[in-house]
Amino acid sequence: MAEVIFQGPTGRLEGRYTHQKTAGAPIALILHPHPQGGGSMNNTIAYNLFQAFERRGFSVLRFNFRGVGRSQGIYDGGIGELSDAAAALDWMQSFNPSAKQCWVAGYSFGAWIAMQLLMRRPEIAGFISVSPPANLYDFSFLAPCPASGIIVHGRSDRVVPEADVDRLAERLKTQKGIVVEYQKLEGANHFYEATLADLMGLVEGYLDKRLPRVVESG
Repeated sequence: MAEVIFQGPTGRLEGRYTHQKTAGAPIALILHPHPQGGGSMNNTIAYNLFQAFERRGFSVLRFNFRGVGRSQGIYDGGIGELSDAAAALDWMQSFNPSAKQCWVAGYSFGAWIAMQLLMRRPEIAGFISVSPPANLYDFSFLAPCPASGIIVHGRSDRVVPEADVDRLAERLKTQKGIVVEYQKLEGANHFYEATLADLMGLVEGYLDKRLPRVVESG
């Protein structure tokens, strides 16, 4: 894993990147929680998502949105952060032009940005959305959801009510040809403070189920 600096829309962006030498290795982009709530690429959940993809042979990047860490710029309410994510994906693709598959994963605010990126980039084949803040942001742009993925939510989440994520997941499940798995984790709050291993167990189980078929079909 290497420290990297790449050009974003308003200046340099700081990241951590693992590059796989295998020809056609898949790629994954990891997006962190809210910059104004202390979120960064070193968030525990973002880091564990990064490792999950790395262990499965992905070239994988996590980075700081503008204004976080050594990334230049200031918080832009999600608009600029979506542009940052697009620039990060462009940067990673420049080193992996023959990647068989592309995935995106995000936690909380990062899940919202990830789902917007999913709608704009048809090469994204799968997603992981951890605690999407369906009560705080508009997810109506997911019409229809263009790729299959998993949503995980804690049943003791006091930041994002379960009912809001239920409605989001139910709407996405109606898309023809797309399978959105929805897993609710008992006893887990928004930060998964005592349930990180359980969260990653669900995520890694989903990846193991999807990836043999997805990567081989690429």
